[in-house]
Amino acid sequence: MDILHKKILEHGHVLPGNVLKVDSFLNHQIDPELMLAIGKEFATRFKDAGITKVLTLESSGIAPSVMAGLELGVPVVFARKRKSLTLVDNLYTATVYSYTKQTSNDISISKDYIGDNDVVLVIDDFLANGQAALGLATLTEQTGATLAGIGIVIEKGFQSGGQLLKEKGYRVESLAVIDSLENETVTLRTEEVK
Repeated sequence: MDILHKKILEHGHVLPGNVLKVDSFLNHQIDPELMLAIGKEFATRFKDAGITKVLTLESSGIAPSVMAGLELGVPVVFARKRKSLTLVDNLYTATVYSYTKQTSNDISISKDYIGDNDVVLVIDDFLANGQAALGLATLTEQTGATLAGIGIVIEKGFQSGGQLLKEKGYRVESLAVIDSLENETVTLRTEEVK
């Protein structure tokens, strides 16, 4: 995904602790054209999987998920990190640890929106240690639905999340893989030509 790679290299900032700040286009201010391209790419990669729902985590996963859902013609469900007055019972719940926030959260979805007849595509903005994606996979498994795969906008390839998910047998499709954030420089993995 050249457009995504270009955005990362031009607008991403490396912070201490191997954190890549991309809030100018992905997780604070959103570039709609980039999100549309990301949605189309996920839809292309999973076009033959029979997807019936897209599942993500609030809030940074919502924009790419909505665009993928639009392209696939399916609803998007987002797991909430906080309970609300309208989301208190009849829930599937999992606990996830946030690498960037250094906290654990219970995430929840209503049992009304994903069922055992669904084929789910999980989408998240970042993959570092894999905990958010694992939490979303756990929610999917609780529903009885089939997990078709996990779409990641940016994977930190030097951290264990991608390998962990693949070892568990999940199909993982990352649109950009960061090999290193050393010396305040982003090193992107180049795709192999087949």
